[in-house]
Amino acid sequence: MSLTAPDGVPPTPDASAPDPVRQLSLFGVEATEPSPNDLAGLLAGPGEVVRMGGTARVSVVVDAAWRVHVLVAEFAARGLAATWEATADRRLAVRTAYATSLAALATGWLRGPVKRPPARFHLTGPRLRLWAAAAGGLERLGYVLRLGPADEECREQVGGALAAVGLPAALLDAGSGGPAYRITGRRRLARLAELVGERPAAAPPAAWPG
Repeated sequence: MSLTAPDGVPPTPDASAPDPVRQLSLFGVEATEPSPNDLAGLLAGPGEVVRMGGTARVSVVVDAAWRVHVLVAEFAARGLAATWEATADRRLAVRTAYATSLAALATGWLRGPVKRPPARFHLTGPRLRLWAAAAGGLERLGYVLRLGPADEECREQVGGALAAVGLPAALLDAGSGGPAYRITGRRRLARLAELVGERPAAAPPAAWPG
């Protein structure tokens, strides 16, 4: 499906220029080439993965059109085609095509039908960038990264992975907006901004770290 449909979804926002270039980080987006394995960042949040034969597909439901534009571009940078459609609750479902390049990701994350991080799961700048694009946002107390509402078995390990890259975060309950990790403090927020890289042109400043 092209980005001109479904009806009612606005085109790419006319956002201001991206933020100035930040200092390179060992784990930041500038340090490595884009890889299909970066979609593990979506699975750390509300994303889902399913298998079909020797292929797999990753999908995530988002709350704003700008997220669709950013994710489709990020998928394309990793050689992944994408489609999207409106959901019954007026959100937007974005999904990759089935691809052999995602098969290893699905094998690592699925225990039968249950999503669970692999034993050595870790976060990198590109993985955090995709998570922020799909389910991140600034709030008064810090920056929030949303989680899947039914992914209780993932939360402890995902929280440990955040702490391991210098982003210890508070786990929020399933109240307003659903479960999430909140990152607070000037140094941690600066670290997050360094890891995820420049704000995409489509992303509003209030939704991007830094």
